[in-house]
Order: sequence, then C-alpha cells, then structure tokens
Amino acid sequence: MTYDGFDTMPIAGQWRVGRLGETADDVDPWSDDVLVRLPLANADDADAAFRGAADAQPDWAATLPTERAEVFHRAARIMEDRRDEIVDWLIREAGGIRPRAEWEWTAVRAVLLESASYPTRAAGAILPAALIPGKENRVYKRPLGVVTVISPWNFPLQLSARSVAPALALGNAVVLKPASTTPITGGLLLAKILEEAGLPPGVLSVVIGPSRELGDVVVTHPLTRFVSFTGSTPVGEHIATTAPMTRRALELGGNGPLLILDDADLEAAVDAATFGSFFHQGQICMATNRVVVADAVYDEVVDRLTERVRALVTGDPKDPATQIGPIIDDDQLGHVLDLVERAEKDGADVRVRGERSGPAGRVLGPHLLLGTNDFATAAEEVFGPVATVIRARDDDDAVRIANDTEYGLSSAVFSRDVERAVRVGLRIDAGMTHVNDTTVNDEPNTAFGGEKGSGIGRFGGEWAIDEFTTDHWIGVQHTRRDYAI
Repeated sequence: MTYDGFDTMPIAGQWRVGRLGETADDVDPWSDDVLVRLPLANADDADAAFRGAADAQPDWAATLPTERAEVFHRAARIMEDRRDEIVDWLIREAGGIRPRAEWEWTAVRAVLLESASYPTRAAGAILPAALIPGKENRVYKRPLGVVTVISPWNFPLQLSARSVAPALALGNAVVLKPASTTPITGGLLLAKILEEAGLPPGVLSVVIGPSRELGDVVVTHPLTRFVSFTGSTPVGEHIATTAPMTRRALELGGNGPLLILDDADLEAAVDAATFGSFFHQGQICMATNRVVVADAVYDEVVDRLTERVRALVTGDPKDPATQIGPIIDDDQLGHVLDLVERAEKDGADVRVRGERSGPAGRVLGPHLLLGTNDFATAAEEVFGPVATVIRARDDDDAVRIANDTEYGLSSAVFSRDVERAVRVGLRIDAGMTHVNDTTVNDEPNTAFGGEKGSGIGRFGGEWAIDEFTTDHWIGVQHTRRDYAI
C-alpha cells in the first residue's frame, strides 16, 4: 500500500492539518497538475512542534544506541521496498529526470545507513589532569536537544535527510521545515518512512507554511539548540543575524567554476562540464556555473561543448530519454531568463539558445554563453540550465577568475597531471575541489560546506557527529584534596 495523507503533517506526534487558514497547491512542474492541496501551518503549530519535540527527546536520547541504529536500518529497507514509489514522487514533485531521481534515492538510502552507525560512534574521552593529583577529566558526547532543519526544493529528500537522519540518530529531536514547493519529498515522505521504521511519535515534526509565518519562528524558537539551513545566501545571512547565539550550519549559494587546464583530457572535461552544468536543469547549489578554459585549448573546448549541449534532449521527466526537464516554478524560470537577457545585453555571445516547451512552459532548453566574469550568468548564481565559458591566459589567471566571486562552495580542476591540478585546486577559495571530476558531489557521506558567501559549518561524515552533539566536561577528584584559600 502506498503512502497517503499528504494533506496533513506530523506535529508533536499527531498527523493533522495546519491551522494558518490558508492552503497551498503542490503542483507537478511539468504538467501543472495539482498533486495535493495542503492546509498550511502557522506559528502556533510550529510552537507545538517544538514543545512536542522537547518532551519526546529525553526518552529518545535514552534509547539504547543499537535500538536507535535499528530504526535507520529499517528505514533503509523501507527505502528499498518503496523504491518505485519514492522515485515517482521525486519525478512528479521536484521535476527531476529519472536518473536524477534514482540518484537521490541512492543518496538518501546511503545517508540512512551512514546515520545508523552514529549512535555507537559518538565517543567521548578521558583526559589526565595536568595540575592536580588524583583527578581525571571526562568528556561526554551528548545530543543537543531539539534541532531545526530548513531544507530547499532542488534535492528535497536528500537535503532534508542529510541533516534530519544524523541529528535523530545522535539522540536529538527535529523540527523540519521543508520548502513549500516540495512539501512531500522534502518532509512528509521522510516522516512517513521514519514513522514506519519505528521512530517514536513527536521526535520528528514537519511544519509546512510560508516563510513570512514560520521562518523566524523555527530559527529563533527558545527550544531549538541548532539550525541546519540549506538555501540562498540572503536568507542564510538573515538567519545568522536573527539567531546569533544559536549554533548553526549554513550551506548557501554557489557559483561553481570548472577549470580546464591546457593539458586536460578534453573529452573527459567537456563531458564533466556538460553534466555539471545541466544535470537537474542546473538547479544544484554545486552546479558548474562557469567553465574556465585555458587559452591554448579554448576554441576546441567551445566547439566540443557546443556540440554536446545542442544534443541534449529536453522534455517530460518521466520519459527515460529526457536529459533536461522542467524548472521548478515560474519564478525560478523568470530568474534564469532574466540572467540570460542581461548577459546578452551586455555583450555575451549566446552560442546555444534553448527554447521553452512542455505543457506548463517550464522546460527551458540548455543555454551556452561565451563571455567574462562580469556577465550576469557568470557573476550570479543561475540555478538553471545555463553555462558560461570564460577564457583564461594560464593557471594563475584561471585561479583569479575562479575566485572572483562572493561564493566559495564547490569547484573542479581538469589536468592530466593530477598533482598540478591539486596545487591549482588548493588555491581556489572553496569548501571542496574535485580533480578530474564534476563540481557536483556524488558522495553522500562527504562533508558538504562552503567558504565566503557559501556558508559556514559542514554537513555529513564525521562532521555530523560534532555538529549535532555537545561536549560535556566532567572533572572527577578521586583523592581527598586540600583547598588553600
């Protein structure tokens, strides 16, 4: 039996409708069909979610580590049993082509299995006293308590699960606010899976509603100890100023450069640039926004890339042949078209210009522009099927171009000389650099995170244990001590 009841949300252990008095239509971005009409949550619903989480968290934290781990093992098995159902939701709600939806399913399952290991990996330490005889110092890893997770629409299930699952596995309770454009894949579907896996009621709440109503509430609620946010840089900056005393991890915007040096394997580099720029319509924070190419191979790269981009197939994301599906909504589509228009007005050479298509008009064919860092499609985060190719004189110039941005999330370098590529990569201001690979990371347990305007903190891997726990220092005096005042 498939999951249902997606017109309600789990709040403090009970699936019920939101009480804002407004509804929102969750639509298929390809067809514009209404998938569900959802009554939205208000601030009182969010408050109830936090209070329910705080009530449920102590018992959940006291659960044996192996029992907490088993919840996530069961959730991974449920993912397998419901694979087709989950993939179908990712195609219909997020507009992902089938390979992208299948990749997201794989990534989420991997996150669940990785999280199952966390309860027994959160180890403390016993440290010798340096000054006082007969004393020892113990450091205990403890859950934070209640964690807020705010996730975006582009990889909704994965970008929720990568914070929700580790936080829960380490003994925290979570209040999740997914994007309103992907409420099912961003929150409700994960809640159904974890509920079926045996997660106790109230440990995970999902609140869906407009940011004007819920945004500041979930960030500043007195019961939250940590805010995990993935989204735009302006919103991340607002969170940092609104809740300055709350621990947080913020993964924000990106403007990924992919550097092709003069000795690169051009076939591999062009293949990676095509994937990095146009996978999921470019709606990825780590997408290849700019392809920075050494002067010696620039013309050949442009010719090869033009041929590859023109051959990309657009259409219905349910069609296995489709490589580029719909943009998530009309606002995002308008943003992408505006960037292209401004870049062209300023002198960019539009080498490939894609057309709009599909029943809702949201499928935008791929665009390839030639220009400089000054053009809008290179200077700003695009989040659409657009790539800008920029000529560089040499390695130093390529690094200068790569770093000439407010962002610093992901990057890539292509060279047949791996150590040369590593040396160049280390000079790029970014949280991660891929050598002879794309800027789009496909390792679910890798530590995601950025520099500069791309955020603070890290998501995933060993970093998750530190992010979602706190150290409690206990000093133990084993022998009688004389105190001199």
